[in-house]
Amino acid sequence: MGDVLRIRRDLVEAMVAHARRDHPDEACGILAGSEGSDRPERFIEMTNAERSMTTYRFDDTEWLMVYRELEAKDEEVVVVYHSHTATEAYPSPSDVLKAGQYATLLPDPHYILISTRDPENDGDVRAFRVRDGVITEEPLDVVDSY
Repeated sequence: MGDVLRIRRDLVEAMVAHARRDHPDEACGILAGSEGSDRPERFIEMTNAERSMTTYRFDDTEWLMVYRELEAKDEEVVVVYHSHTATEAYPSPSDVLKAGQYATLLPDPHYILISTRDPENDGDVRAFRVRDGVITEEPLDVVDSY
């Protein structure tokens, strides 16, 4: 296990709600925080340009707008999240590849995966770091406030 990711309950609930809403397609988005803080503060829902049950990709135009907004507010991406609609909340080989592609743009984000394969269970939310193709799970410390 890696470092503990401390995250507010309202942010987890927002990610899960987005994942449920977009099901059966994968949902995706980010949690932003102040530069260097490693603390997720703001939920930003993104459009899955793939509109796919098995993969996700941020819409290029939307991503550019969000990236510029983050720079203007002295924020950075703390968490990249997406859902898996038919599998467990664990990075797939394509997720690992995507993390490698993001490495030039994003400092070292946490990756949160939400599985929506079981509509009765919102508990399959897990956090990871993906560095140089190596997946390390992180415990989630879900809190009411920081």
